[in-house]
Amino acid sequence: MITATDVALSYGKRVIFQDVNIKFTPGNCYGLIGANGAGKTTFLKILAGDFDPDRGSVSVGSRERIAVLRQDQFAFDDVKVLDTVIMGHERLYKLLAEREALYAKTEFTEEDGIRSGELEAEVDELNGYEAESEAAVLLSGLGITEDLVHKKMKELEGGEKVRVLLAQALFGNPDILLLDEPTNNLDIDSITWLESFLDRFQNTVIIVSHDRHFLNQVCTHVADIDFGKISIYVGNYDFWYQASQLVLQQKQNENKKATAKAKELKEFIQRFSSNASKARQATSRKKLLDKLTLEEMPTSSRKYPFIFFKAGRPCGDIILEIKGLSKEIDGVVLFKELDLTVNKGDKIAFVGSSSLAKTTLFQILTGEMEADSGSFRWGVTMSHSYFAKENSSFFDKDITLVEWLGHYTPVTEGETFARGFLGKMLFSGEEALKKTSVLSGGEKVRCMLARMMLSDANALIMDEPTNHLDLESITALNNGLITFPEILLFASHDHEFVSTIANRVVELLPGGVIDRMMPFDAFLEDESVARLRDEFSSVKKEA
Repeated sequence: MITATDVALSYGKRVIFQDVNIKFTPGNCYGLIGANGAGKTTFLKILAGDFDPDRGSVSVGSRERIAVLRQDQFAFDDVKVLDTVIMGHERLYKLLAEREALYAKTEFTEEDGIRSGELEAEVDELNGYEAESEAAVLLSGLGITEDLVHKKMKELEGGEKVRVLLAQALFGNPDILLLDEPTNNLDIDSITWLESFLDRFQNTVIIVSHDRHFLNQVCTHVADIDFGKISIYVGNYDFWYQASQLVLQQKQNENKKATAKAKELKEFIQRFSSNASKARQATSRKKLLDKLTLEEMPTSSRKYPFIFFKAGRPCGDIILEIKGLSKEIDGVVLFKELDLTVNKGDKIAFVGSSSLAKTTLFQILTGEMEADSGSFRWGVTMSHSYFAKENSSFFDKDITLVEWLGHYTPVTEGETFARGFLGKMLFSGEEALKKTSVLSGGEKVRCMLARMMLSDANALIMDEPTNHLDLESITALNNGLITFPEILLFASHDHEFVSTIANRVVELLPGGVIDRMMPFDAFLEDESVARLRDEFSSVKKEA
């Protein structure tokens, strides 16, 4: 159990939260949510003891161990992968290291014998004899193959390192588990495994995540940072959304009734205050008016951008035809002899364990890269706009946002139009004069989406567009793509995003391609898809 008492935090005059009193209890999984900048990650650091609040304290049950998902990918570069995981239980790792050093001695004294007995007892108490097998199971569940287990961390790719650090946090059955964006860099299978792991986990879990499906699957409670406080709701993310909207609506209705009543009383007082026969009634109503209070509606930190894509012209009969497309990078086959015909109304989710395969296909279709073999052609009516996962090249000039967006606005429009458009994307007032060099990841994504909206393209290609966005912006983008009437080709690890948008799913595998005209959840449950996946995997192994 972990308890926050009278915790408060401010940055200058801006209050992040104040008078926070929360008890997080065992057996529950809490989703910590809030807009970007609301203080989610900071509050996790306060709970972990890595950051001091302005006021208040955090207490943990006696002898309870906190495990935290660390984000520093380079902290363990010279450590083997298996050892990195075991280091998640600091006390056990030190005992194992001491035991190994003790048994490596050439001369064994009586004191060493006594100490070895003590060590064996402590290691056994902490289930240390199962440490390597437990670590291996965690790594396997998170998609780290056996050939990587004994390598050093510096030999792994960035996404693989993140998975190892997640295994480190999960290791050793911690009493309190703090996870900041645990699904980042995980494929669908690994996310499903993590959901199952957390469902079985009996201790306290607190999670920050922008993955709505994941929050719905694992959370028993939601801790919502908004209005300068943290409120606890029982239930998952969907329940929180419905409950919070209901509370807000009730407050608005109460204020609306109170405002109407106040208006009625004021009109009566003004009309009859000088009338002797009505003076007593006017006085009575004045007392009622004085007692009537309008509850000041607090300002929410949540802001929803306006995201709406329109096509300059409808698609013709020929959309996109791909024939025999193949690509290999550094000896790794990404896809081979890919045949695909895109039809009217298609919203295709490209899935698969290789993010490089999806990104490479999109780059080929947009002309940024050439295929090794095969061909593709867009129909004459088609115009496409591409959202690249890596967008830093779009922001290499140190200019204001108004100037930046001006490069993509119609020639007939000026600065006023650009400012208005930026306002829709939550860059209002002075925010529109921000320099592109100081934008956060989420702000860059909103700029890229604004650029796409101005393109009037009838084919949108999006590579992980929800990365860096808060839940409000993800929801706005999600709704904007659902209503887009033309063609969408996209890749995303956000289950909710994919399942609510896609009407067709294409899985890219080195041994072949699986193409199904069906919703995403049906695709995941389809037995024929699973058989094909196994078949294509065996082809890869034989090759």
